[in-house]
Amino acid sequence: MPRLLTADARGVYVIAATPFKDDGAIDFESIDRLVEFYLGCGVDGMTILGVMGEFQKLSEAETVAVAKRFLDATKGRIPVIVGVSNPGTAQLVKLAGSAMEQGAAGVMVMPISGLKTDEAVTGYMSGALTALGRSVPVCVQDYPQLSGVWFSAGCFVGLVDKFEQIVMFKHEESPGLRKLSAIRKACDGTAHRRISILCGNGGIHLPQEYHRGADGAMTGFAFPEMLVEMDRLFQAGKAQEAEDLNDLYLPVIRHELQPGIGLAIRKEILRRRGAFASAAVRAPGPKLDQDDMAELDGLLERLVRKTGRPLKR
Repeated sequence: MPRLLTADARGVYVIAATPFKDDGAIDFESIDRLVEFYLGCGVDGMTILGVMGEFQKLSEAETVAVAKRFLDATKGRIPVIVGVSNPGTAQLVKLAGSAMEQGAAGVMVMPISGLKTDEAVTGYMSGALTALGRSVPVCVQDYPQLSGVWFSAGCFVGLVDKFEQIVMFKHEESPGLRKLSAIRKACDGTAHRRISILCGNGGIHLPQEYHRGADGAMTGFAFPEMLVEMDRLFQAGKAQEAEDLNDLYLPVIRHELQPGIGLAIRKEILRRRGAFASAAVRAPGPKLDQDDMAELDGLLERLVRKTGRPLKR
């Protein structure tokens, strides 16, 4: 039986890209290669079919096939969370059921666009969580910059109290450090049960998020071994060393976070690192031009020089 996701989860749960061939077809062989790359970086878990996984560009059949390939390639070596966010609750539940049958550790759900109040978010999430059932561990993704849905810490804590299957919060609101603090202080195992908090946004504020009580990272930064090393340093109480390490990579972290083109940059770095064959972003999506490539050349050359570490693992 696969390990199910629990509220004790911590460390680095890398957000996986979905590899495509240059013609836009799914590159299943590169999924196997990507899994080994991530495992070689020492990640504690993996999240697939998130925003970085371009889930919104996949058909239902492709979604199921991609999830199966990732789970088969992982072979239970680390827990895998599958993104199942969908405008239709019935479809969300269907995808979640398929993922859990294939060996997922849990699923990730984000409130649908158009919800304007805490009451609306509570209503939608209550319906989705009830339909999923108590046996499916859930990570709630909070990414208002994409979804347009903003909800309070109190709204989320209310859902935690009501639905025991919520075991993780993916924090991506920006600016949102106060919200992270509020949720950690509330869900600390005393007033409310403790849950895992992992943070995204490319890791741009990760040191501060650790200081605010985060348990780790859930992001797709193209150097996940750095995230793993930083996590271990924070866990060992070596915060200054962790922040010094983060400083070395910060120009690349920032460069990857550019709106619109960021995914193409990240996939190109992963390609250069040998993680998969093509950096293609499925249409509609950005492509890097000659100037973009030259900028990336310079950033990566500086990173290699500063760290003394080769680009490829």
